[in-house]
Amino acid sequence: MTINEAQVAVDQWIKTTGVRYFNELTNTAILMEEVGEVARIMSRKYGEQSFKKSDEEVNLADEMADVMFVLICLANQTGIDLNDALIKNLEKKSIRDADRHKNNDKLKND
Repeated sequence: MTINEAQVAVDQWIKTTGVRYFNELTNTAILMEEVGEVARIMSRKYGEQSFKKSDEEVNLADEMADVMFVLICLANQTGIDLNDALIKNLEKKSIRDADRHKNNDKLKND
């Protein structure tokens, strides 16, 4: 599925199963909740935080998909073509950061 296809699929789902989009502020709050769930898993799986019994059935891929879903909702609501936005963002980073990371001593291998 392409990014554009994902935007169309989410829009169709919202208009049929979801009834309507939550307003932008509500979706922003939901996005923060979903990002927090990803952070919770990352801190336990890859960080030093301990898993709780309630964390045993977590699914990182599903939580990341939740983040994407809500981000796509916000893009649809605000008229943003995420494919175009990502292309422009990568171009910006390629110009701005052409040498920045190569010259960062903290990123060099020992």
